[in-house]
Amino acid sequence: MINGSWDPLLKLLSTSPSKIRIMKMTLFWGKDTQDIFPGWSGRSFFCSYLLGLIWVFLLSLMVERLSHTRFIKPGTNHVVAGLLQTLMYAIRVALAYLVMLAVMSCNVGLILASVAGYGVGFLVYGSRVFSKYEEPSDIPPLNC
Repeated sequence: MINGSWDPLLKLLSTSPSKIRIMKMTLFWGKDTQDIFPGWSGRSFFCSYLLGLIWVFLLSLMVERLSHTRFIKPGTNHVVAGLLQTLMYAIRVALAYLVMLAVMSCNVGLILASVAGYGVGFLVYGSRVFSKYEEPSDIPPLNC
């Protein structure tokens, strides 16, 4: 065992119970949630919660953008195209996991922001409202 590997556990156990924040496991509404932006706790409502809502909305919008995009030009080298597809897929999965972590906070505002971002993203990038024909995307669609 490496010397000092128990330090984080000992620090947690020695912390007074009043200083430990336990995450809520039920749906709730309000700005009292885990901070999405560390170090911003205690700031105004606008700086922490509202900015977190906007951030989650934009993350889910970016996931939809990557899901319905065509960056790779026809005739691109297959190896280069495959590497670009893999990179786009990895970025989309990473962004989707960030949205999932925000939703797991059980805050109704964050859940609604993520659903709104996915909905607006699909409306703009995936539906037929803004395009005349359906163009296949570079990466496969998300599966739940």
